[in-house]
Amino acid sequence: MNDLFEDDLADNTPEFSVSEISGAVKKAIEGGFSHVRVKGEIGRVSRPGSGHIYMDLKDDRAVLAGVIWKGRAQGLAHRPEEGMEVVATGKLTTFPGQSKYQMVIEDIAPAGAGALMAMLEKRKAALAAEGLFAPERKKELPYLPEIIGVVTSPSGAVIRDILHRLRDRFPRKVLVWPVAVQGAKCAPEVAAAIEGFNRLTPGGALPRPELLIVARGGGSLEDLWGFNEEVVARAAAASEIPLISAVGHETDTTLIDFVSDMRAPTPTAAAELAVPVRMELLAWADQQGARLSRALTAGLTQRQQRVRDLGRALPQVDALVEGPRQRLDYLGERLPAALRGAAAKKRLQMSEAALRPAILSRRVAEDRRRLDGLTARLAPALKRRSRDGRIALEQTSRGLRVGVLHDRVARQSECFETVLRRLSDRATRQQAERVSRLDALDRLRETLGYVETLKRGYAVVRGDGAVVTTKQAAEMAKALEIEFADGRLDVSKGA
Repeated sequence: MNDLFEDDLADNTPEFSVSEISGAVKKAIEGGFSHVRVKGEIGRVSRPGSGHIYMDLKDDRAVLAGVIWKGRAQGLAHRPEEGMEVVATGKLTTFPGQSKYQMVIEDIAPAGAGALMAMLEKRKAALAAEGLFAPERKKELPYLPEIIGVVTSPSGAVIRDILHRLRDRFPRKVLVWPVAVQGAKCAPEVAAAIEGFNRLTPGGALPRPELLIVARGGGSLEDLWGFNEEVVARAAAASEIPLISAVGHETDTTLIDFVSDMRAPTPTAAAELAVPVRMELLAWADQQGARLSRALTAGLTQRQQRVRDLGRALPQVDALVEGPRQRLDYLGERLPAALRGAAAKKRLQMSEAALRPAILSRRVAEDRRRLDGLTARLAPALKRRSRDGRIALEQTSRGLRVGVLHDRVARQSECFETVLRRLSDRATRQQAERVSRLDALDRLRETLGYVETLKRGYAVVRGDGAVVTTKQAAEMAKALEIEFADGRLDVSKGA
């Protein structure tokens, strides 16, 4: 009896579908936890192509799944990163597809300054490991840039301080790229400004700056956090233009300070680093000019003194010429006697070598004997030369046979015909090429001529027989004539 009663009670228990149970649980959870703030450490972070952010919030005993929808993710001031301790604000809901609950996060913020500093140190260590802080990557600042690009807020006191300081020291052209220097838009706008300045063309309509200044006034760690974002640090590190960071006051430090080529404690100090003082340059130039004048004067004085010292060391002119003059006088005195002695010696030699008949007869006899000897040797030599010539002539005549001559003439004729055909083919090709080139030039002439231009819808206006190109000339002409592609038309000035 009791068993039957228990079976009836079991049959009276209401039945729910899976969707009804899921809906009831969803209402219960969302009704009880419609607005909650959860503190925890970020575990797994996933960013699929949809733009949503999926993440886990955990402590030492539990894990809570969370999701940030795309619309909320784009407006977050701090991007969630693994290991970051945060306070998430949102509501709890269920995900029936997997029978689990999760937190829909509407806002997320670091859990105090300690969490921000921990995240900053972690990000700083990662960038340092990549070598973005290495001193050898730093670029030297230009001494006197023509154009300076400034990335800052256009309405703050920072840009006024920079412009005022540049005007006092050395006026330069300044291009300002307005950005938000605080909030969620700060990091992407600053990174885009740095990249935009680097994309400009040197010497273009909007010239590319030779130096960049990224500046902002002082503020809290949260206010300056946009300059600690990785996207800003990487944009500054990739900048081909030398960059000065001037974010915050002297005690404030951000990631952009480590990757920039130079850090300035204040925006005013950045302007001082960018350009020298014009008056100091002028004074330095005057000093260098004075030093140059003094050096030239001293050098001339020193060389004049050196010349005078060398002049005193040289002997007197009279002392230099006294010895040679004395030797000249001595030789002049000896010259007449020497001439007379030389003439007497030559006269004696001539008298000894006088032409006598006996000597001449003896020389003629010797020449006759030498001629007779040569005559006796001439006849045998002529015979040998004649015999050798006859032998060579016979050998040549044997080589000149009729058949050989015919073969040689045939070969030469064939070679001549081949060369003639090649010359003819070459001349024909050259003639064809020249005709083709001439046709192309003629077509180009017709294309460039004004007649072809008239066929495309243009016209030539002539006034008093001359081409008119301006309105004033047309008004001054007594008669106008318009030439179209199909003829000319006279236009009356009265009409």
